[in-house]
Amino acid sequence: MRKYIVTGLLIWVPLGITLWVLHLLVSTMDQSLLLLPEEFQTEHWLGMHIPGMGVLLSLLILFATGLITANFIGQHMLRFWEGLLGRIPVVKSIYNSVKQVSDTLFSGSGNAFSKALLIRYPHTDAWAMAFLTGKP
Repeated sequence: MRKYIVTGLLIWVPLGITLWVLHLLVSTMDQSLLLLPEEFQTEHWLGMHIPGMGVLLSLLILFATGLITANFIGQHMLRFWEGLLGRIPVVKSIYNSVKQVSDTLFSGSGNAFSKALLIRYPHTDAWAMAFLTGKP
């Protein structure tokens, strides 16, 4: 009986967490609709809220941002903002860390992590999981 309960948990827990994370992401992105003027919100012109419309708005914003920064003026604006963020003490460390991780995850080569490893860290009696991100 215990074997079947554990097997059931191994099936339902990842599925439940995946659905919960997706719901959290979609509902968070739906909050971006509140930035729009009221006449552009779905409640105004359809009479009801449609879940997921914020995902479309978020994708549109991401596309527009990528389109703008792909040219010379956009690159100049990006360097300006990164330079500005680099002068603020706490923001600098947070931004640089997040930028380094996101650059690795979304690298164009598709090899963000080539291998999972176990290393002895923080001391010789402990093991930690690490990811190989390049050739040593």
